[in-house]
Amino acid sequence: MRKLPPLRALQVFEAAARQQHFSKAAEELFVTQSAVSHQVRVLEEYFGEQLFDRQGRKLQLTPKGQNLFVELERIFNELGDLNLKLRDTPNQQISLAVYSSFAVKWLIPRLADFRRQYPSVKIRLEMITQDPDLSTNTADIFIAGKLNQRGYWQQLLHKERLIPVCSPSFYPKWRDINLSNFQQQALIIVDEGPLGLDWHKWSAAHQIQLNNEQQHIFSHVVMAIEAAIAGQGLALVPDFMVTGDIDTGRLVAVNLPDVHTGFEFNFLCKQRRLSEPAIAAFSSWLKTQAS
Repeated sequence: MRKLPPLRALQVFEAAARQQHFSKAAEELFVTQSAVSHQVRVLEEYFGEQLFDRQGRKLQLTPKGQNLFVELERIFNELGDLNLKLRDTPNQQISLAVYSSFAVKWLIPRLADFRRQYPSVKIRLEMITQDPDLSTNTADIFIAGKLNQRGYWQQLLHKERLIPVCSPSFYPKWRDINLSNFQQQALIIVDEGPLGLDWHKWSAAHQIQLNNEQQHIFSHVVMAIEAAIAGQGLALVPDFMVTGDIDTGRLVAVNLPDVHTGFEFNFLCKQRRLSEPAIAAFSSWLKTQAS
């Protein structure tokens, strides 16, 4: 007969280690926080090792705890895969964590094509504003800027490039806007918080001093695009976000230099899950859209 550690305690420990929080583990497992604490103590007594460092509200795994968590996560993932395989019920519903701007202006307009090709696969979009923790607790798959994450497969979708645009009605002779006269135009500026103002990055990249008297500042690029469509000035926007607006004539690309931000949009999923039918289908479809 195999001698195994207390299995319930292992399950509770894995949830607490993954969430890095006893209360969140309790919510996931539908138990109390004290029950989580008790099961962790049971496991620590069984192994004779401290598994967590508790510093106030901060919870960190000890080296022994980290080793145990890595193995348990692998084992539980394999058990989950085995469960689906034996029940012959492959998961056809997956959640995707994706930047809201990328979703609204690039992904969502294309999703009808994916649904037409793979009608049985259901995609739940989880909008994010910054790179999330890559965890199954967040989503099954991701479109984010993170690179080279251990255990994750990644696929480059797009390298961000900002291009100047305006409404055709903004300036009667918009084709004549160039470096010698664009300072006379109103600028629509996006304040990217810690990253700074987009037009200021453009001016630094091209060593051009901005002297435009009219500058309208927005906190999000989607609002800047709408302001440009409304004829309020020149906006500097990611090229992928305005392809449709340019094709329909709502915006026009202005004869000014572009700028690469260095940011990349990547599709990521756990390496071991890449062969799952729903994820494989979405990954294959994304590749055709990004090419």
